[in-house]
Amino acid sequence: MTTRRRRRAPPQPPPGGLLDWRDASHWSWTPKPCRYCGFDTHLRDSRRSPAHKVCAEEALARQVAEAADAYQNGQL
Repeated sequence: MTTRRRRRAPPQPPPGGLLDWRDASHWSWTPKPCRYCGFDTHLRDSRRSPAHKVCAEEALARQVAEAADAYQNGQL
């Protein structure tokens, strides 16, 4: 009997395409440079790295587009 591998569906952006950063864990009193643009921010991503919400959303959208493109080209 042969086993069949299913292809995973390409990654999807969060509903509405926006991240929910209302939780207090995304805030720090100490401003640090954003990991994407370099300007100071009080915001932290889920890994506690400094990042503006807009910068993180743009990076996520870029990653999703690259993964979907790789999926379409059979690279995943």
